[in-house]
Amino acid sequence: MKKVILLLLIFASIVNCQDKKKLKLTGNLFIDSKLSYLESSEKIKLEDSSIDQHKKSPLLSGVLSFALPGAGQFYSERYLKSIIFIAAEVAAITVGLIYDKKGDDQTEVFQNFALAHWDVRRYANWTIKNAKSINPQIVVADYKVFDINGNVVWAELNRLESAIGNYYSHRLAPFKDQQYFEMIGKYPQFNVGWDDFGDENTPFTYGDPLTSKFLYYSKERGKANDFYNVASTAVIVVISNHIISAIDAAWSAASFNKDLSISSEIKKVDFGFRTFYYPQLNLQYNF
Repeated sequence: MKKVILLLLIFASIVNCQDKKKLKLTGNLFIDSKLSYLESSEKIKLEDSSIDQHKKSPLLSGVLSFALPGAGQFYSERYLKSIIFIAAEVAAITVGLIYDKKGDDQTEVFQNFALAHWDVRRYANWTIKNAKSINPQIVVADYKVFDINGNVVWAELNRLESAIGNYYSHRLAPFKDQQYFEMIGKYPQFNVGWDDFGDENTPFTYGDPLTSKFLYYSKERGKANDFYNVASTAVIVVISNHIISAIDAAWSAASFNKDLSISSEIKKVDFGFRTFYYPQLNLQYNF
């Protein structure tokens, strides 16, 4: 029986040894069994090291995907997810650029319309002419809204607007300012500045119908805002895609390491009155 066991140990040692490293046996069954165990244990450590080299870093994976969505998933060998995140990034950026350009083009359209059909002098003339009927306490002569060349003095116009009160709820923003283009198509007090309203003798009170050009301009300005809103949403999607991709990439790396699991154990075998131990290596990969 001892000879059979010795032959088995010799055979196992030959299989486990490397080409240039041979296991030398002493002929003593007890000592040779320990030598065989140590040789097998060394092999397990080498295989453990090989497995460790294939593990993925969740931190590195997350950083890669935060910089470029899908990169961390590619690193963790989750190729389908990588394609999805990259596609989402490209789509969001494309939509954002397209609609931002549409917003710019539409802004140019409604601003040109306003410059052609709304005039601050018309608005100022009507305001001066009707200021006292809106607020009887106003002394119009105290406000030098026009200079000697007939140009509007903006500060005086704003001062008159503040004094009138009532439905004059806003002060006209500086010429061509972003707020300037917003106000003239948003608040009824600026309705009188459109060229389809009439002149300073045309009556207007808060609640009266707005001119066709006021309504058209307001609609065109709204289109530009809608385009910019889509572009802003696309930017939010891009930022969210980076964050979500980074979180998923870190999770994917951790999941990859779980899928690539390795364990080793020592098996106990009894031969009569003798007990022998030999290593067992378990390698499992889940697809």
